[in-house]
Amino acid sequence: MKKIFSLLFCLLLLLINPLILSAAQSEPEISAPSVLLMDADTGTVLYAKDEETERPLASVTKVMTLLLIFEALDAQQISLNDTVTVSEHAASMGGSQVYLEAGETQTVETLIKCIVIASANDASVAMAEYISGSEEAFVEQMNEKAAALGMEHTHFVNACGLDADGHYSCALDIALMSRELTVNHPDIFDYTSIWMEDITHHTSKGDTLFTLSSTNKLLKQYEYATGLKTGSTSQAKFCLAATATKDDVNLIAAIMAAEDSATRIADAISLFEWGFANCRVLADENTDTLGDIPVTGGTDKNLAIQYSGAFRYLDTTGSSEELTKTLSLPESLEAPIAEGETVGKAVYTLGDTEVGEIEIIAAESIPELTLRDAAAQIFHLLFLGKS
Repeated sequence: MKKIFSLLFCLLLLLINPLILSAAQSEPEISAPSVLLMDADTGTVLYAKDEETERPLASVTKVMTLLLIFEALDAQQISLNDTVTVSEHAASMGGSQVYLEAGETQTVETLIKCIVIASANDASVAMAEYISGSEEAFVEQMNEKAAALGMEHTHFVNACGLDADGHYSCALDIALMSRELTVNHPDIFDYTSIWMEDITHHTSKGDTLFTLSSTNKLLKQYEYATGLKTGSTSQAKFCLAATATKDDVNLIAAIMAAEDSATRIADAISLFEWGFANCRVLADENTDTLGDIPVTGGTDKNLAIQYSGAFRYLDTTGSSEELTKTLSLPESLEAPIAEGETVGKAVYTLGDTEVGEIEIIAAESIPELTLRDAAAQIFHLLFLGKS
């Protein structure tokens, strides 16, 4: 009887354990009131909690400041080696700072390091003034960019994140601007990965060394962390825009109003672990060669074709099915055909579910055959033996 009972108990455990595991992975354990987890590559929201509530965001504001800095670099409006002179206004910033003095000079790259590593308010305002002429003008650009990104629950009053009336965002909007920065300006990770670095203050009194120490403790506590920006004030409490990468999955976590720094770190790790456990990237680089398509009525008889790009799909279903690709192409085409014109598609399925497609395009142009072209072809065929 005992053997039968033991056997039944073991069978029960086998049935229950997968259910317990499934329940454990159904949602991450979160303490902060507002959080959001996003796949960086696709913008897919994987988990959200009170994600549109408007709250102070402290120095996470600097994600937008950095975004505008990197856009100015890309536009060649400024360069990393430019020399910036610190104003009285920038030097007067309170809160987290690197103690820049009025009249001090620093390069753009050094000020970026001060912003990213040490969350320096003085460096943020110095860069805002250098790019736009004044902090007020820069803040206008910040709000214009927020509107362009669809950040409907965000309004900036300053460039650094000090508490101010009307300065707020939400977890969703923080993820949106973090994605814009990291996906379009991946060089940011050259700075967010720095734990400690020395800079030199260049002032009228001489040069002195100053050590920048990262405010992002997640870098030391989570092996897959890559950035991005911390923030804390009395009103905002503890906020974090965090990024992490594992097995080609790139995630962004936004955390707002955590009670303390340890809580925001724990929430970020919980979100990332849940995300990595429940997501996998299925990709096709589309490097295989496609055959030509016959063409009628054109100066050439065959058209070279190619994929418009690679395919990437984020699977969150837990499926073990493999990605399959089916080509949909016409038997022939009629000229004229323009280079880049869509001529077919590659359709991707996961099991029985279609999950996306990539266009197949013309790799060249084929003009329509004119009477002169036809006459030339006949001449070559009859007299030169060529078609």
